[in-house]
Amino acid sequence: MKILKILKDAELILVDLEVNLGNETRSAHTLCVRFEGKIIPLNTAHDGRPILMKEENAILEN
Repeated sequence: MKILKILKDAELILVDLEVNLGNETRSAHTLCVRFEGKIIPLNTAHDGRPILMKEENAILEN
């Protein structure tokens, strides 16, 4: 592995994220990053698996 760039404007945050899974609504503490005004989850809220930090995974901040 090799570090290509350190993101200076990134902030790690822990959020209580609510997700809808079919007819069921669940919430869980989820590790996210706040970057360029977007909140991007770093793991799934329903089972905690890691996910890539991609802008397309961003969610709106209420």
